[in-house]
Parts: sequence; structure tokens; C-alpha cells
Amino acid sequence: MTQSPEAANPKHSDPYDPFAQLDPWWPTPTDTRIASGAPGPGYWQQRADYEIDVTLDDENQRIVGKEKIHYHNQSPHTLSYIWVQLDQNRFRPGSDALTTTTAPSLAPRISFQSMKSILAAQVFDGGYKITAVTDAAGEALNYTDVGTMMRINLPEPLAPGKSVSFGIEYSYNIVDSKTIRARAGKEFFEADENYIYEIAQWFPRVASYTDFGAWQHKAFLGRGEFTLELGDYVVRITAPKEMVIASTGTLTNPDDVLKPEWKERLAAAKQSTKPKFIVTPEEAKKNESVRGDETKTWEFKADNVRDFAFAGSRKFIWDAMGVKVGSQTVMAMSYYPNEAEPLWSQYSTESIAHTLEVYGRYSFEYPYPVAISVNGPVYGMEYPMICFNGPRPEEDGTYSKATKYGLISVIIHEVGHNFFPMIVNSDERQWTWMDEGLNTFLQYLAEQEWEENYPSRRGEPEKIVGYMRGGNQRPIMTGSEEILQFGSNAYAKPATALNILRETILGRELFDEAFREYARRWKFKRPTPSDFFRTMEDASGTDLDWFWRGWFYSTKHVDIGITDVQLYQIDAGDPDEAAERQRQEKDQEEPSISEVRNKDLRRRIEWQPGLKDFYNSPDFDELKVEEDDRKAFQRFLDGLDSDERAMLRRTTNFYVVDFSNHGGLVMPIILRVHYADSTSELMTMPAQIWRYNSKRIKKLIASDKEIVRMELDPQRQTADVDTSNNHWPEKLVPSRFKLFKSDKSKNPMQKANARKKSEQKNDEKTEAKPTEKPDGKKAEAAK
Repeated sequence: MTQSPEAANPKHSDPYDPFAQLDPWWPTPTDTRIASGAPGPGYWQQRADYEIDVTLDDENQRIVGKEKIHYHNQSPHTLSYIWVQLDQNRFRPGSDALTTTTAPSLAPRISFQSMKSILAAQVFDGGYKITAVTDAAGEALNYTDVGTMMRINLPEPLAPGKSVSFGIEYSYNIVDSKTIRARAGKEFFEADENYIYEIAQWFPRVASYTDFGAWQHKAFLGRGEFTLELGDYVVRITAPKEMVIASTGTLTNPDDVLKPEWKERLAAAKQSTKPKFIVTPEEAKKNESVRGDETKTWEFKADNVRDFAFAGSRKFIWDAMGVKVGSQTVMAMSYYPNEAEPLWSQYSTESIAHTLEVYGRYSFEYPYPVAISVNGPVYGMEYPMICFNGPRPEEDGTYSKATKYGLISVIIHEVGHNFFPMIVNSDERQWTWMDEGLNTFLQYLAEQEWEENYPSRRGEPEKIVGYMRGGNQRPIMTGSEEILQFGSNAYAKPATALNILRETILGRELFDEAFREYARRWKFKRPTPSDFFRTMEDASGTDLDWFWRGWFYSTKHVDIGITDVQLYQIDAGDPDEAAERQRQEKDQEEPSISEVRNKDLRRRIEWQPGLKDFYNSPDFDELKVEEDDRKAFQRFLDGLDSDERAMLRRTTNFYVVDFSNHGGLVMPIILRVHYADSTSELMTMPAQIWRYNSKRIKKLIASDKEIVRMELDPQRQTADVDTSNNHWPEKLVPSRFKLFKSDKSKNPMQKANARKKSEQKNDEKTEAKPTEKPDGKKAEAAK
């Protein structure tokens, strides 16, 4: 087992060597994954194809399914069993997810919603009911249920290059995800007694088998998301006739399920540059009131996807528009209830189109035929071609600035997940940052292209300072279930690191080309962190080990300060200039306090004759230059060439600036120097300036001008956590204080009432503030 990158390097006295190479801790390159970070000639990955028939039981709010899985062993290994994910078992009574949940804070108060969620999770009859596991001939297979995983034992070992088919029949109750936090579920609308269903993790899915970790069968505890095999899907969804279904894939039987006018509008929307209604708000309102026993079966086909999700409701409005992506037109589509208007018809589909355009420039062209955003109970969750998003306006149709930008941002983020990890198929269960961090970084870029001064929550270095300064952290390179401060660690910190790498370390052109190379190399393949790190170095031609070590493998922070500045000037050796300089310095020197007070003393030399000599004469000059000194200086000048003489004629100042690295994370030194003539200059010293001493270095700045002040990181590029030491001379930063009127005159009852009102206000603010979900995404604001 290799050491942690935090471990001591015995060749260095500093136990943390920020410039030690990371190769000893990265996997040894093979013909599967070569040293450049690219897939090698021996690269392989498994594949699983699915054919599924599923019924959405609206009366009992449950899923009943029957699937056939065709598993292709493309590895060089013989397999005697196959692991399958049973993600719904997270909600099963007694599951590891429930029994390992720690107690929430109950004092001094807990919200009603939180208490309701805790109690509901304890009594919900969740989890899969498996009724059959059979081989291709219908014979029963032996299987073992291990929490959220199931091992299916094969009758015969599956050799390399061979395939096997098996079937699973199952059902489960759909969780109320407005009560119990979940990545999919149902939402009930009491006014019209309808549900919106967002269905995901709804079928037993084959776990991934990789060259770097074999079977990925870590238990699903709710946070670490999914890693799956790519494959082709045929899915038939049977639902009440009045429901509209949105799904991964392409609808293959539109004549059976779509009204003629819907098909006409859909064809027109493909040519439109603005969203058009397919199902109008009025039609959706009418569908809400219709009830019957009839059903429809919607059939969808999806090629080369790693997962499949769908949504259904009588309440859905449906709008769409075509987005030109290379040679194909992608249908950007949104599904939402009337309760989401007017916000959703204005912003949802446009946000999808914007995401496809911007992400495509930084990675690759979106390869799928549709991209869908659905409004329902889940605030933000992603699946191939479809995502679930939560923000809605108030009941009167008005909405806050936070709600508007919250909707645009969450759609950009969730649609963006199609690129990472749905296509660049990283292991979310192990490395959350490889999808959430990279995606949050691209989300930031897309937000900034939406409008000027877009209020992005993450991406700018100064917005991560509070987290970096605080404690209770683990490195980014931590398993998903063990991360502390999930949103900051797995979303914000890696996104900020990549933004700094782009803006400050590599520059935009070099970074963008390297990032595109990574995305294109690993499109429809399964990269690991070292593949990303190596590709970025390989394509940029830059050794970035120091950067990965500091930002991804440690919890150190940036805090560089100016500790001292010293001025040196050239003494050319001209004795006349030296004498004149000394006279000026002497004239400018203020006498000491003793010299001032001793001025009128009676001096012995004045009243005692014979004590004065040559040195007391008014003509004596102690700075007089001797002729021999002038001749010696002339001989020195005669030995210089023209360039050396020119250098001496300049009055050059040499400033030695002392920098200290208080935070431990090495970064470039970005210094703005201000001169006495009111000009300034920005100097950038690469991080390698710290390579000999990562704690303290000195830098020589030579200038013909006089420096009057200096400032570190003036444009806040490095996430420096303490700017108080960034200035020379030291800059006083004022703190503010407020005046208040004393309430001593109040009696105890008045004070109690005032305190009660204050607590009620705080409660209202807390209830209205969006909270962070365990998976790092905002939960919908409580009403």
C-alpha cells in the first residue's frame, strides 16, 4: 500500500513537501490507462443492455416492473457472479442508511418538516420486493441480498468476450420525497388530488466492474451517487391514460400516446428558436380533472446511456424548442405544472439550450436527441437526457430574485451533468468531485455567459475563503460517504480550484484546450482522478503536481503575506558623490533630544585657551575628498564598457521583499507595485518560487522608480484567506460598530416579549432559507 501524499518525504526536512511528485501515489500506467492520462490500447469496460416493462400504479403509488438484462463481459477476467444495485433498499426499514443516520440537533428547536421527515422514514414501507430472478430460459437463479446490493450467482462462469442474460421481477412503494429526502419520488397536490412522479433508481441496475476497482459494490447510504455501465435501453412505461410521460430516450410510438395536435406542435417546435407549448397550460388544467381506468403504454429507446429515468403526471404542461448542435437538432423540453408558471415557461427550456451550447464549447457536442427539465418534488437531480428541478414561484405567480436565479442555476447544473458523469462516466460513488466539482466549474462558466454580473454562488475564489479558513475538513480526494461539509468540499472547492487553474496558473487558452482533451479522451469511457490530473498536465505541458497536492490532497489554505521590505541602492564608488550624499543626509538628520538641550552648555574649549587646533577650525571639512580617491575612481571607470557605464549612471533602487506562506498551500505570488510617480505595475511570480523553501522566500525587485506601496493578490485570484497581511506598508482596515439605545429601562416582561419576537423572526428566516441537502444540492425552501 502506498503512502498518503501528505506523508513525509525522507529526502526533505519539511514533512510536507509541496513540490514532491505525485507519481508514487498514482496508479502505475498500463496499456489500459497510459502515462499521458489517456485510455490505452488495452482499455476495456463492461456493457449492460436493458429491456424493461414497468407500470406506474397511480392508485397505490408504486412501481411494478419486469426487466431483462443482457450483460457483456468485455473484461479479460472470468466472472462467477454479477452484482446488481438495489438502490430503493435505502428506504427499507432497518437499512444501513437509516441505522447509521446520526441524531439531528433538537435543541433549542427543530423544524416541523425535519421532525416529520425523521418519523416518516421510520415507518415507510420502502425497498424492493423481488419476486423472481431467472436466467434466459426462465429458470430461477440463486441470489443474495446484501443491503443495497444483490449478488446473482451464475450457473456457469462468464468467460471474457461472452454475454449472459437474466431477468428480475420486482415492485416497490414510491417514496414521498416532499417528506423524506430522496433523489426521486412523488409529490401530492391536495387541491386537485394529483401526483407528480419523478422516477429514478427504479429498477435493479448492474453495478460497474472496472480495471481499477473490480466490482463497485459500496453500500448506497444516500450521498455517494452512482456508477453504472453504458448500454442500450428499450423501456415500456404503462401509466394512466391522462398522464403525460417525460423520459430518457426517444419516444418510439408517438401515434399511440400523443394527440394529433401535440405531434404537430412538436414538429413545429423543432424548427423554432423559442420554446413552444406542446401541452398547453389549459390542456394540463383539463387533464388534472380527468379520471379513468384506461392506461397507455409509452415506449422509449435510448442508446449508449448509463441509466434511465422518467416522470409522469396529469398536471404536466410541456414546452419544447430545437437546439442546433453540430449536424443534429436536439429537442430541449420542459415539463411542469401550472403551479410553476410563469417562471418555468420563461426560463427552463432556454436554460437547457444555453447549457448545451456552452458546455459543448468546453467539452464536446451533446450526442443525445433530447434534453429535458422536469419540475416536481426533487430540487435537483440528474439522469441521462432528463433532470428533476424544484424552484417554483409563489402562489400568486411572483418570485424572488433568488428563486429566478436558483431555477436557472439548478437547470444549468443538472443538464450539465449529462456531460459529467453521464457521458464522461466517472465513479460518483467513490469520487464525488469528478462529476460535481467539474460540473460546478462549467456551471459557473455558463452562468457568466447568461448575463453580466450573474450572481453565481460558486466559482469565484473569494467565495471559498470562509470554508478554506475554517476547520472540520477533509481533502477533496475523500470517498463520497466520508466527506465533511459536502457542498463546499465536493462542489465549491474543486470548482474554485479549476477556475484558479484556468485564470491564474495556465491561462484560459492553455487550460481550455487541456480540459477539452480530457473530455474528448474519456467521452463514453470511465476516467479516474489520475487520468484527469495526467491529461491536464500532458495537454498543457505543465507540471501541476504541486497544484493537485495542495488543492485536492490536502486541507491547507492560501495565506501569503508581506513580512518585510528592505531598500538597497548602488554605491558607484565616486568619492565626490559619496561625500555630497553624506552631507545631504547629515543636513536632513534631526538632532537628538540631548543635542538640542546641550546646545547652550558652557564649553571648556571656549573659555580655556590653547585647546583648539586644526580640527576645530571653521575651514575643516571632514568629508573632503582626496585627489588620490578621485584618481582611483577614474581608473575604475576606464575599465568599464559602455553598458556598464550606463548602468552606473542610472539611480537604481533594489527592494528585497520578504514573503511568508502562513497557510501552507503554495500559490503564485501576484503583486501590484505602486510607484511615487502614481504609476503601478502587476508582477506575477509562479508558484515554483517556493520550491526551495515553501514557508518563506525573498524576492528582489529592481526599479529606477521609488516604490511607495505594494499589494498582494489585488484581484482576489488565489482565495487568500487573510488579506490583512497583503499590504506594505500595513493597511488599516476599519471594523464597523453600531450604536444602540440601552433597554435597561424595560421591565423583565418587556424584555421577554422582545426576545420572543426576535426568536420568531429568526425562525421565519430559518424556515425561508434554502438548506443544503445531504447530496450538496439546495433543498426547496419551506413555505
